[in-house]
Amino acid sequence: MKKRIVVWGAGGHGKVVAEAAAAAGFGVAGFLDDDAETHGTSVAGYDVIGGVEAFGELIARGVAAAVPAVGDPDARRRLGVLITEAGAGLATVVHPRATVSPTAEVLEGTVVLAGAVVGPGSRVGRLGIVNHNAVVDHDCEIGELVHIAPGVVLAGDVKVGARSLVGAGAVVLPGRSVGSACTVGAGAIVTRDVPDGATAVGVPARPAD
Repeated sequence: MKKRIVVWGAGGHGKVVAEAAAAAGFGVAGFLDDDAETHGTSVAGYDVIGGVEAFGELIARGVAAAVPAVGDPDARRRLGVLITEAGAGLATVVHPRATVSPTAEVLEGTVVLAGAVVGPGSRVGRLGIVNHNAVVDHDCEIGELVHIAPGVVLAGDVKVGARSLVGAGAVVLPGRSVGSACTVGAGAIVTRDVPDGATAVGVPARPAD
């Protein structure tokens, strides 16, 4: 019997996560969303059941876990707390067309989407996103609530701190570190460490003005 989960967030990222969850063998019960205007509608073939007030009933009906499907790291953290405090699990969703090394670790509440690679010895923290076709090569250490956007390449032994965003198509060279709460711009090439809280853009990546 399929494990039943609910996807929390009915926006564009929610569509992607719901599709990945279904492909991974979960039974998707539908969406929850904070926006009351979405309640009672259908997104990607799944009902938007309600908001936080509907979660307890879903648990009573056999929904075992939920996965936050929103881009903002603070919102993902808040939803993670709501889910666990309600007594449900945080679902970890790995699309069957992603490649995760048997020696890698992907922590709870994280999604790894189609085409992504998580290499040997790497660790991806809680409530993260490894988006389509992103590469997290060997021995990388990715903090919680990190978003690795589509097409990113993290070469071997890269570290990314909590709540950071590495933008689409960016490259971080081997052994470099991106601090906590950082933004690496789309297409940037990181050749030097990025300090906590910084925004780095360009080729090679430099602090934004």
